[in-house]
Amino acid sequence: MNFELRPFQLSDLQSLVKHANNYNIAKNLSNKFPFPYTQNDGIAFINLALSATPQEIFAIVVNGEVTGSIGVHPQADFYCKNAEMGYWIAEEYWGNGIVPEAIKLMVNYGFKTFNITRIFARTFDTNIKSQRVLEKTGFTLEAELKETFYKNGTVYDEMIYGIRKPMNL
Repeated sequence: MNFELRPFQLSDLQSLVKHANNYNIAKNLSNKFPFPYTQNDGIAFINLALSATPQEIFAIVVNGEVTGSIGVHPQADFYCKNAEMGYWIAEEYWGNGIVPEAIKLMVNYGFKTFNITRIFARTFDTNIKSQRVLEKTGFTLEAELKETFYKNGTVYDEMIYGIRKPMNL
């Protein structure tokens, strides 16, 4: 399925809220991603996405509509050679191959744009689909931390996946 990655625009608010307001998405993301997802949440997120230079967060756009988001976030202090990747896509687009391609594009962008050598992503142990997508795109499981995530009254294991910068980049 065709899609594009581009910076968010203020005009993306309606489609962002439409697709982000889904419990099945929110349950697999940090508590910073609320459910229900309101207009105010969308405005705050778009402003956050537009605040970084260079760009860290991009819209996943299908047929002119924001259907998800993906970001690479450089870390600080002695983690400064690392960046965390986060992503989501609207439930109606699950299984269409968009996220693996978006991850590949963002990994390449992250390594070329930021002075980092590793990109990592964290998933709930129950989010098998996200784990498979990461593995499919070259990430390897680096750690499984027992009972570190707490969401909606339940404790989950944290799965940490990483990918290293290729020598030719």
